[in-house]
Amino acid sequence: MTQLNLLPDVKMEYLKTQRSRRLVSGVSLLASAVAITLLVILLTVGGLQKHHLSDLNKDISSDTAKLQSKPDINKILTVQNQLQSLTGLHSTKPATSRLFDYLNSVTPVNVSISSFTLDLTKQSIEITGISDSLSSVNTYIDTLKFTTYTTKDNSTATKAFNNVVLSSFSLTGGGQNPANAAAYSATLSYDPVIFDITKTVKLLVPKKTTTRSDLTNASDLFQASSSQSSSPTAGSR
Repeated sequence: MTQLNLLPDVKMEYLKTQRSRRLVSGVSLLASAVAITLLVILLTVGGLQKHHLSDLNKDISSDTAKLQSKPDINKILTVQNQLQSLTGLHSTKPATSRLFDYLNSVTPVNVSISSFTLDLTKQSIEITGISDSLSSVNTYIDTLKFTTYTTKDNSTATKAFNNVVLSSFSLTGGGQNPANAAAYSATLSYDPVIFDITKTVKLLVPKKTTTRSDLTNASDLFQASSSQSSSPTAGSR
């Protein structure tokens, strides 16, 4: 069967143009509808946000007024701030409870302490005491000089005490007690890390020294010198 196109070319172009117009119009209407929808959504969200912010401001104003109406509110807030700072203060205070363990570790068994002064501000120590001989005193001084420490975070041995000086010594004769034959005074400074409460410190004492921590029946660490009263003294500032 033979088909003949009886429509003239002009008519065909017209129909094609009409279809294109309808397509463009449909797309334009769809785009306009989408734009209007987005605009409505944005306006709605903006209105809701403004309303929500307004409610929040009202709540803040109401809560502020309630707090301000409470008696002594400034004192309460001050106490709360101080309580919050306690954790920080605790982490910076020195662990002076380690002191007696350190002294037992570094003090030879035949050396006693009559007076002990710890200056946390200058990070210095002053020690006076008695011993059975000047040789034991020298051993004590050398022990302090060569004692090191390590921490849980740092295994490198570091000197625990510096500027160790035997400031004075004398022979007392000991009287009826040979253990009091020599008196001494020493000054030194310490590394603040050994009293850092946030650090786990291990003191390393030279093995050639027999200290009180090595013996189960060591004599008292603190003893009064012959020129002092019978009760031991220890100072700390």
